[in-house]
Amino acid sequence: MTKLSKLTLGLSLSVAFAPFALAQDAAELTIAIVNNGHMINMQKVAEAYTEKTGVKLNWVSLEEGVLREQVTSDTATGGGQYDIINIGMQEAPIWGKAGWIEPLNFGPEYDIDDMLPAIRNGLSADGQLYAAPFYGESSMVMYRKDLTDAAGVTIADNDSWDNIKKAAEAVHNPEGGVYGVCLRGKPGWGDNMAFVTTMVNSFGGAWFDKDMRPTLESDQWKAAINFYVDLLGTYGPPGSEGNSFNEILALYNEGKCGMWIDATIAASFLTVPGVAYAQSPNAGNPVGANWLWAWAMAVPAGSPNADASKAFIEWATSKDYIAAVAAHPDFGWKSVPTGTRTSTYASPEFQAAAPFAAAEIAAIQSAAPQATDIKPYVGVQFAAIPEFPEVGGAVAQEIAAALSGAKTVDEALAAAQSAADKIMSEAGYY
Repeated sequence: MTKLSKLTLGLSLSVAFAPFALAQDAAELTIAIVNNGHMINMQKVAEAYTEKTGVKLNWVSLEEGVLREQVTSDTATGGGQYDIINIGMQEAPIWGKAGWIEPLNFGPEYDIDDMLPAIRNGLSADGQLYAAPFYGESSMVMYRKDLTDAAGVTIADNDSWDNIKKAAEAVHNPEGGVYGVCLRGKPGWGDNMAFVTTMVNSFGGAWFDKDMRPTLESDQWKAAINFYVDLLGTYGPPGSEGNSFNEILALYNEGKCGMWIDATIAASFLTVPGVAYAQSPNAGNPVGANWLWAWAMAVPAGSPNADASKAFIEWATSKDYIAAVAAHPDFGWKSVPTGTRTSTYASPEFQAAAPFAAAEIAAIQSAAPQATDIKPYVGVQFAAIPEFPEVGGAVAQEIAAALSGAKTVDEALAAAQSAADKIMSEAGYY
């Protein structure tokens, strides 16, 4: 490390820890995190937090689906296994209202008004913040412009799905190790269904009707899922039913994906040169064509280390943490957690380091989680109801079966409708 970078890092950390100079009685915190890049980076940056405060941090890094299952079970039963948990917009308002997680109130230096409104609102209930965003995201198209230019095709913002398919066909070269498109196929309500739901939305479909009855055999669902299975089955990599975010990120950085439609946060970790970005495609209905999400940090109710946990969350989701990542010799501005604060996007250093910045913030600001006539519930790629993880998980398995060829699309959607209808009926919606 150069003298300058050491000085910059030292100054940044001294500012970052100013509100947390007092050790939290040398607490020991167990933190459950999703195994995504920014979370992994946090473990290294947070070594300085332990050094400054004396708080020992035990990290439990889990694959997304496993994390959700374990965290939900432990929090719902008051198991006390974790002091801090990663949750998102689906859980935070519901769990906050249910009293499963602690309300979060930070000091004025935290500058909560700097938080992007869409992200703050999605993690709050009745105006109270229950989970602080570590990073936020929407979804967008990330594509190899060198390949599309060579093939003579273009991809526009909010392009049609038909044109996306033509572009995938044009750059598809499996003999050369490049697949036209990479999309999530791994079953899970936050895995394949995150992408699939936005596609269904763009076709004019929704999970439920105004009476909250599942609509999985509607014309819109059938059109969207047939298109998805054909697109990914024809121009995607083999075994796509086993791929979610991390698997596709690895494929993309190996140069094997001509196009990827997924979380905007992926742009921070792309190493292939010449990537271009476009707003998510739609089939006539742009509302809900791109999702809205945040991986956030919350404190389970009744935690004996609640004060120390909240102090850590306040630091880890602050502007000062972003500055510490930017100054860290292993990271820099391109690696800062994005999608949470207005000040990040206003930073000239971030703008210079992140060619995706304008596309990312445009996607986040255009996401539409509010209920509409077509979608009578809050949430873009999920429904903000307690039963959704069970419904989404059941449907996810059926969509993966259709993608793998184990079932036809009609068979998969019929089974999905039956499973969803049973869950919603037993929950008392009708």
